[in-house]
Amino acid sequence: MANPKNTGIKRVINATFYSFAGLRAAWVNEAAFRQECMLAVVLTPVGLWLGSDAVQRSLLIGTCALVVIVELLNSAIEAAIDRISTDQHHLSGRAKDLGSAAVFVSLGLTVLVWGLIAWERFV
Repeated sequence: MANPKNTGIKRVINATFYSFAGLRAAWVNEAAFRQECMLAVVLTPVGLWLGSDAVQRSLLIGTCALVVIVELLNSAIEAAIDRISTDQHHLSGRAKDLGSAAVFVSLGLTVLVWGLIAWERFV
């Protein structure tokens, strides 16, 4: 439980450290997170070049960021389920499958946005 004495800037500082710890844990333990981060690093400059205005650039880069965010949430779900029990259970499997589906949908959205913007630019 959070320390009730930590308010204001102290709470913000602590939250920042916890966030960086989570990013580090994802980088160390999740291959999919590393792959999606590297893809985002490559696609970000391409998105800046491909987009013709701020809205398109925001959509291109934002969808890449969304994939990373959803992967973090999926990894958190998987870690929580594994913490509860590593036994096979249909609800645990469903939770993990739903998290995976969320990543899949975010990747599909990314492909759709990139495809539509690329189509408008080149065709």
